[in-house]
Amino acid sequence: MELKKEYRNVFAEIGKSEAEIEKRLKEIVHTFFYDKEDRVYFPVGDDMAYIEDTGNVDARTEGMSYGMMMSVQLDMKEEFDRIWKWAKTYMWMDEGTNEGYFAWSCAPDGKKNAYGPAPDGEEFFAMALFFAAHRWGNGEGIFNYEREAKEILRACLHKGENGRPGHAMWNRDNHLILFVPGCPFTDPSYHLPHFYELFALWAYEEDRPFWKEAAQASRKYLSIACHPVTGMSAEYAEFDGSPVKRIPWTKDRHDWFFSDSYRTVANIGLDCEWWGVDEGQWAAAERLQHYLGVERAAEPFCIYEVDGTPIPNAALHPIAITSTAAQGALAVPERLDGRGGAGLSERARIARMWVEHFWELPMRKGKRRYYDNCLYFFAFLALSGRYRIW
Repeated sequence: MELKKEYRNVFAEIGKSEAEIEKRLKEIVHTFFYDKEDRVYFPVGDDMAYIEDTGNVDARTEGMSYGMMMSVQLDMKEEFDRIWKWAKTYMWMDEGTNEGYFAWSCAPDGKKNAYGPAPDGEEFFAMALFFAAHRWGNGEGIFNYEREAKEILRACLHKGENGRPGHAMWNRDNHLILFVPGCPFTDPSYHLPHFYELFALWAYEEDRPFWKEAAQASRKYLSIACHPVTGMSAEYAEFDGSPVKRIPWTKDRHDWFFSDSYRTVANIGLDCEWWGVDEGQWAAAERLQHYLGVERAAEPFCIYEVDGTPIPNAALHPIAITSTAAQGALAVPERLDGRGGAGLSERARIARMWVEHFWELPMRKGKRRYYDNCLYFFAFLALSGRYRIW
């Protein structure tokens, strides 16, 4: 498949001008990176910075790798290098069971809160580093972006082999990413087939066939992990797509449509935009938009069973729900201005409604702003055609 060269601008389809889009993007960048009250990016010294999960007061590989992806998409090399150096200095583990991986949570002073990794951080780190290499060129040491990306992916696939301690982050038999290394289940929102297609081009040559198969496997997996009526996925799911009912190390529920789950439809949308390959997963976006935007349009967002049954607790991240559902419009393969036909189909009308609602939605303020605003930022990039392959 050829690499994407032109990107859909859904905001333009609903009538927004380039001037309006650029103005809004600058406001988002300022809020996220620089605003004294609402930023989540915090410089440290002359050459490092971290992204803070303001709800939990820590830095997570999720947010750090997200910040790097945002930075490379927007040609913000200083911010990218600062975040990467902080991650490599404080999060990376060079010994023990998890050597070669990154500690998923650190305190703002750099002290590790845990010595285990979260695979979504590694896959975003690797993808952002490849893009940095292609956009800016490789530097020395940890700024040899391409080498660093390849080494991360080598660890992800080959831990536990040839005397190397620990466990891989992917199941080598079914090609599915794991919730944590070595565990027997996955997280649907970790599945990024649009990244794996690129890993199949840029990883170490011996691993490229695996990544190609992983892209296909993840698309097929998403088609069964998303509910056939609501389009919702669970936070954690079995390899057959069913929600994980019990996790040995926690009493918390993760079998419902909650925080992690919101990212699934956004990922499906971006994969559709970059590669245009449907294994049945595109329909989840339409189903989710219809269920939340039509069936339950009069109700505030809450927690849901994957079949849509509401649980009477307010959603912790309501802006994230709107943002990701709107990004799912990229998986609705119709222009939202009706051009080329007699008018909007029902699914395009609903998708347009979500995008319009997202456009009017402000970024979140306050303690819980981190997660919502990360997904808001990505949705804006994707819907404006600015989330690109580099």
